[in-house]
Amino acid sequence: MVVRRSSRRRKTVSAYREAGRTIVAIPSGFTRAEEDTWVRRMLARLADSDRRRSPNGAELTRRAAALARQYLDERAVPTSIRWTANQDTRWGSCTPARGTVRISDRVQGMPPWVIDYVLLHELAHLIEPGHGEEFWALLADYPHTERARGFLLGVSHVWHG
Repeated sequence: MVVRRSSRRRKTVSAYREAGRTIVAIPSGFTRAEEDTWVRRMLARLADSDRRRSPNGAELTRRAAALARQYLDERAVPTSIRWTANQDTRWGSCTPARGTVRISDRVQGMPPWVIDYVLLHELAHLIEPGHGEEFWALLADYPHTERARGFLLGVSHVWHG
């Protein structure tokens, strides 16, 4: 996420996506507190807008199957995969013994390559429960892993300070 201060802006604030990044444009005269307030507000608006266009449960299942096929040699086949509203500190979770995957609905407003990373991360846990070398090797072929992790860290920082 990038905050752009503009000397031409006097009162208006906008947020948009550009080349896979979220841009929040604010007047250059804003204080740090005003910036923080408006960044949170605009990220929430973007997330609401994106959420309306996000994949539903069936699409999430199709997307997970495509990712498992492309990156995990179809070794991760969840018994169920769904959005959940009760994950405030995690982007996703899974129960390898049951084959269930849950993705936080907070991810819904994020760019597709971030959603795909979170899905792939949880699918990889169906094969390798921990975060050791074997786990990260499963994600090595996904080209947006580092970028998505950075994006999620940035969002966490903005939301939680």
